[in-house]
Amino acid sequence: MYRTLYNSDYNRWIEQTVNQLKGGQFNDVDWDNLIEELEDMGKNNRRALMSLLTRLLEHLLKLSYWEYEKERSGNHWASEIVNFRAQIQNRLEDSPSLKPELEKIYPKAHQVAIKSVSQLFDLPQNAQISLEQALDDDWFPPQKIMN
Repeated sequence: MYRTLYNSDYNRWIEQTVNQLKGGQFNDVDWDNLIEELEDMGKNNRRALMSLLTRLLEHLLKLSYWEYEKERSGNHWASEIVNFRAQIQNRLEDSPSLKPELEKIYPKAHQVAIKSVSQLFDLPQNAQISLEQALDDDWFPPQKIMN
């Protein structure tokens, strides 16, 4: 029955599983699917963190190097940077154990961001945003002074 319920009505399966756990009906719990779901939750949290960090880096790279679009889009990019930083911070507050994951995923996120932004304009070879800069709420790329 549990596998059928899990496959046919996921939300009902969750409700039933929660009620079984709360009621101490451990023999009735669909443990295989519950364990799989818990493992997937961890993977999803890491994937979401990767996505947020990549998007944050993309916007920081745009604000740092895309002079042609900066006047028109710079304020939007800065707003998005604030938003992505807040979302990352919220995830880390909910799950502090994810913080070490940032250092692990940073190189890949940075590489993807470089590749993505390079499709829009030519980035300098030394284009770099450090993890510390990316996560620092007070850091924004220096603005070039136009004469």
